[in-house]
Amino acid sequence: MKLDIRETINQGEMSRFQIMAVAICIVLNMLDGFDVLAMAFTASHISSDWHLSGKEIGVLLSAGLFGMAAGSLFLAPWADRLGRRPVILLCLVTISAGMLWSAFAQSVTQLAAMRAITGLGIGGMLASINVITGEYASDKWRSTAIVLQATGYPVGATIGGAIAGVLLLHYGWRSVFVFGGLVTLVMIPVVLARLPESLDFLIARRPAGAVDKLNKLLAGMGRERITEMPARAAAQTPAQGGVRSLFGGRLAMPTLMIWTSFFLVMFSFYFVLSWTPKLLVAAGMSAQQGITGGVLLNVGGIVGGTLFGFLAARIGLKPLLWTCFVLTALLLVAFGLYANTLSVAFVLALFIGGGIFGCMVGLYAYAPILYPAQNRTTGMGWSIGMGRFGAVLAPLVAGALVDAGWPTSNLYYVFALPLLVAIASVGLLGRSPAADGQAVRIAAH
Repeated sequence: MKLDIRETINQGEMSRFQIMAVAICIVLNMLDGFDVLAMAFTASHISSDWHLSGKEIGVLLSAGLFGMAAGSLFLAPWADRLGRRPVILLCLVTISAGMLWSAFAQSVTQLAAMRAITGLGIGGMLASINVITGEYASDKWRSTAIVLQATGYPVGATIGGAIAGVLLLHYGWRSVFVFGGLVTLVMIPVVLARLPESLDFLIARRPAGAVDKLNKLLAGMGRERITEMPARAAAQTPAQGGVRSLFGGRLAMPTLMIWTSFFLVMFSFYFVLSWTPKLLVAAGMSAQQGITGGVLLNVGGIVGGTLFGFLAARIGLKPLLWTCFVLTALLLVAFGLYANTLSVAFVLALFIGGGIFGCMVGLYAYAPILYPAQNRTTGMGWSIGMGRFGAVLAPLVAGALVDAGWPTSNLYYVFALPLLVAIASVGLLGRSPAADGQAVRIAAH
């Protein structure tokens, strides 16, 4: 029997099988939120133990982000060839090993290397979980599913920050990495048992036993069986040329502009998330108050990411992104002015978290709609990877400026500027369903 699989999923009710697939992706993104920011939460303690300079702290903060860039560029595209699920499993093993080995590092070089390995796994996994979430959600729930998956990052960072505070107080900074590694390790059997392969991958790539694999997935969702492979849609033909395919036809300008936008926004995003706890301590707060400031950024991110998804279904992505860029830049300037005032700084941290996460959710929503299914993961991986270069550069620049004696306020002024430049790069993405005030569903499919 021939069956339009995509249409039955898009228009049908969400089964428990589909909900489980989306839930696992949300949990994986929560783990990423903790694993990425483990270094930010422990930076003050490691700096005190090892007597580190600003540049050395910057290297440690950037190492994981460098690994994430490499993972996005070189691991994520393999998901279009081997499948999303095998790549996710490989990445989980890599993340767990990197976190556990970090706990035993004896020098800046060793710790930086282990953070890079951790980042490699995180970067390789992000694009695949984004795609699976979009594929297994119905049209009715796709916006909600993608927003929940995106906000899993700040939820994980918030919960992880609270746990890190307790671990740091009683067991020292190494315990934070042990905890992250063990929790990540626990997710490997969960993914093996319950996370399905991408439907679009099976239809487009047609690996051995594809019909049986599709029928198993369809049975799990309570759908009818098929007796032969469905015809490939035009967008599901196997990708050719790797990254070169992202510049074919009319994709060249959108590709360059989405890369630029990710670079600029991640430059500001990872400065805020990586350096704020340490800079609050430098401004006179305690180490625990610095962690609290970092947690509040992520609490704001949960609200901001969810609100962005709600508004994106009603107004266009471009005007919403432009608004986020301007408001977040203004909030960063205000934070620079009031970083020494505890109550004001904490309130501003909440709003900055909401704004900066809204900017990121918007770009994650925009990138998939630029590319056809056969190279969507490659397009997402390279967009995120280019953004990671900004993420890597930001902590290094901040560390150099701290060593040069720059006051905290000036740092926040400088890192507000890329958000204003991003207004132009998003404007040059060209017309799309998300542009010029038209509402769009946030989706990865």
